[in-house]
Amino acid sequence: MDIIGKRNLYFLISLIVIIPGIISMITHGFELGIDFKGGTEFQIVFDHMPSLAALQKVVSSQNVSGVAQLAYSGGHKFFIIDTLPLDPIAQKKFESTLEARFGPINQTLSSVQEIGPSVAAQIVQGGAIAILLAAICITLYLSWRFGGARRGGFSFGVSAILALLHDVFVLTGIFSILGAIFHLHEAEIDSSFLTAALTVVGFSVHDTIVIFDRIRENMRATTQLTFEQIVNLSIMQSLARSIITSFTVILVMLALYLYGGNTLKGFALALLIGIFSGTYSSIFNASPLLVAWRRWKVVSATA
Repeated sequence: MDIIGKRNLYFLISLIVIIPGIISMITHGFELGIDFKGGTEFQIVFDHMPSLAALQKVVSSQNVSGVAQLAYSGGHKFFIIDTLPLDPIAQKKFESTLEARFGPINQTLSSVQEIGPSVAAQIVQGGAIAILLAAICITLYLSWRFGGARRGGFSFGVSAILALLHDVFVLTGIFSILGAIFHLHEAEIDSSFLTAALTVVGFSVHDTIVIFDRIRENMRATTQLTFEQIVNLSIMQSLARSIITSFTVILVMLALYLYGGNTLKGFALALLIGIFSGTYSSIFNASPLLVAWRRWKVVSATA
């Protein structure tokens, strides 16, 4: 299987996936969760708990853009309802509507809190800084790990980061399309999405490093193959391991998405997309980028 020889095809496939997502992010943005856009969060315990479907039906009829989720804490079952920002009067009216339909609310175990835009801005800023710092540290570490700038180690670091950015753009682009265009609730951007994005970053780089290590070992072991042949051989030697490892994780995330409850659906969906993308980029983008980098250096040196 000549992956390196067909690298331009795999680069094109990545662009076909990424470009619509970028267009969607520019034109439609994202479907933001309460963590980012601010709002009112109700944690409600009824004396007689209704079904989640029945509660969501009533919440949806109140014109407050409310989304209900079932959660558990300390052995207690309760509902989390995120709505648009509501003033105290509107909050009481909303709770009265729920009580009229489902019976008394246990005020001792229930609570209401406001999440303002300033808190949302801090979450966005913190997540962006975390991803940026992770990218810088990964680049520096891989550059050192694979021999330093003089021995081409920098190309390993940059190739890994470009593959990482591929995964970030795929994840955010698909979430923009699913959330802002198709209004899929699981594709909201919230704090759990940032957690999933950072997890994807770590997973993707881990898979890439495994292949890069194999490339370095094969470069030491043979002098009869070209660099392109060494990279392609290294990918093929690591292919089964990468696919099997990712497939087992995807199975777990799929089960979590299907049966983990509404609270975890967004997190599981982000990991499903990110891990699939990370596996693809580690095999079909990161290592071919090394070859493209070296070819560019040769052409530049002879020009």
